Amino acid sequence: MNPETEFREGLDQLAAHYHDILTLLGENPDREGLQKTPMRVAKAMQVLTRGYAMDAHQVLTDALFKEDYSQMVIVKDIDFFSLCEHHMLPFYGKVHVAYIPNGYITGLSKIARVVDIYSHRLQVQERMTLQIRQCIQDTLKPLGVMVVIEAKHMCMQMRGVEKQNSITTTSEFCGAFNQAKTRQEFMNLLHSESKKI
Repeated sequence: MNPETEFREGLDQLAAHYHDILTLLGENPDREGLQKTPMRVAKAMQVLTRGYAMDAHQVLTDALFKEDYSQMVIVKDIDFFSLCEHHMLPFYGKVHVAYIPNGYITGLSKIARVVDIYSHRLQVQERMTLQIRQCIQDTLKPLGVMVVIEAKHMCMQMRGVEKQNSITTTSEFCGAFNQAKTRQEFMNLLHSESKKI
């Protein structure tokens, strides 16, 4: 399914609701500039929540390879955009994932796909961090997994406290990452300057 061209059930109903929302906000949804807005917003919302129609575990198992490598695998600086479930405003930033294989590895792009799936749902950053970690742990059964997310929240920047420069960091870990030394190794590698390839 291509989320930019194929849409889920309920698209017309969603557009009708956005038509009503524009009216309730004091706008005229029938004026020239807004006539197509309800359908545009409905399509955009289906794209932004396409993660509900995807299985993150399946993405990993579709690219599962037997491998004896048992050192840390890190995929860092995975860009993401999500919508907070409290105000349906965007939050965005970077996800960093590390896992230590236990006989199996997955395609590196699949880690980014897992992030994409969970971020394309109504979310809170804390739950998203946990879901990514749990998915990798349950599917790959590695020796350990650690996930760190750094994000800016538009609900803090545009409304409420209106603090534009605050960054929220969350982390989740299990297995070998319960050891402070292993976590520190990950954090050191995370913040080291990458050499140009």
